[in-house]
Amino acid sequence: MMSLFDASTPPSQSGAPLAERMRPRTLDEFTGQEHLLAPGRPLRAQIERDTLGSLIFWGPPGVGKTTLARIIAQRTQRVFVPFSAVTSGIKEIRQVMADAEKLQAHGRRTILFVDEIHRFNKAQQDAFLPYVEKGTITLIGATTENPSFEINSALLSRARVYVLRALEQEQIVGLLQRALQDRERGLLGNSELARERRPLGVEAEGEALQHIALFANGDARSAYNMLEAVAASAVPSGDPAVLRLTKELVSDTLQRKMLLYDKGGEEHFNLISALHKSLRNSDPQAALYWTVRMLQSGEDPMYVARRMVRFAVEDIGLADPRALEQALAARDAFHFLGLPEGGLALAQAAVYLAMAPKSNALYTAYGEAQGDVQQTQADPVPMHLRNAPTALMKELGYSRGYQYAHDVPGKVAAMQCLPDNLRDRRYYRPSGAGFERRLQELLEAVERKQRPEASAPSTTQQSQAGPSEA
Repeated sequence: MMSLFDASTPPSQSGAPLAERMRPRTLDEFTGQEHLLAPGRPLRAQIERDTLGSLIFWGPPGVGKTTLARIIAQRTQRVFVPFSAVTSGIKEIRQVMADAEKLQAHGRRTILFVDEIHRFNKAQQDAFLPYVEKGTITLIGATTENPSFEINSALLSRARVYVLRALEQEQIVGLLQRALQDRERGLLGNSELARERRPLGVEAEGEALQHIALFANGDARSAYNMLEAVAASAVPSGDPAVLRLTKELVSDTLQRKMLLYDKGGEEHFNLISALHKSLRNSDPQAALYWTVRMLQSGEDPMYVARRMVRFAVEDIGLADPRALEQALAARDAFHFLGLPEGGLALAQAAVYLAMAPKSNALYTAYGEAQGDVQQTQADPVPMHLRNAPTALMKELGYSRGYQYAHDVPGKVAAMQCLPDNLRDRRYYRPSGAGFERRLQELLEAVERKQRPEASAPSTTQQSQAGPSEA
């Protein structure tokens, strides 16, 4: 059973990873999040005045959510209880709350830090509510997912959401330099490297640290882990007591940059939105970048291909009929080639779609037609448009008044083809962009031929015609 008192004990530094040893202990040591923690900013002021309520920290991995919660507990002299949504349930919640109530009775306050709070289901999240409302605990939740979608509204209304940002590359470099210089907690502190190889020092080229920071992609924890991995791979050069870290060593050790991505999460939708809007804005450079970034992040290439097919019909349409051909050809080429070569086919489609003339005329027309189908009376098919395969149907007026377009000059008959209640309705209006300029001219010519001075009788009159008129 989890004990509140055991959980609040600070973790031992013995044999701890570099990221744990270098964890900031005060606000002054904390790097990043200046928009929240710079002197005079609201969150810092609340921490310093000890006026905090429950909080939700939303941000990518490795930006200091857990660290900041620990600093808040230390600064405000509250018991810090870490709680994982991955390994805990309702039973553990009740035990922790019981312990917190005992502490409250003795005048001590508790910060319950819930990591990955978005992983709790609604019932588990609701279990916190009475204790938050009574002030038994100050809840600090950490999440990498959008709280609007992942945290229930009752709990969200009782907590203040703060957005933490990925660290800048230079901030990561500063943290790495600090880890190299700190003899007590840093790379040469209490670590496997120091115990096994006993180097007197580590020298790192500026480009090497920049390269690690680039690979870390704003994640301080990842940067520290990478530094340890690179140092473990280093071979002494010159002075055997000094390990030298180079850009080449970093590249050889780390191989590939890891990109933050969650196929079912917000970043997935952010990236596809960026791709779609770059295509729409005719920006081939951005379209190519977002396509490659999604593929490199592990997105399903067929999802990217489907979105390109969708874009071709929604945002280009008949302004360039070949756009749909290109998107479908890219899909087929990827099926044939696979990765990595197939990615080039998707890249080609992205550039083509970005450069193609844009029109949403067909997309708009489809939506308007859908609206009329749903919102207007479903009038019968006009009699002259119905086939008459039997004598009875002919007697009833089926097909009467139909004009065969191939027998008419210009192959366009002056004949109404919509129901009477939608007579003269226009859905498709060519934009004049690309091939639609030609379609616009053709449509105007067709519409002139479809407007007779005294055309055939209306469909209502035709439908009321009796057999004697056949």
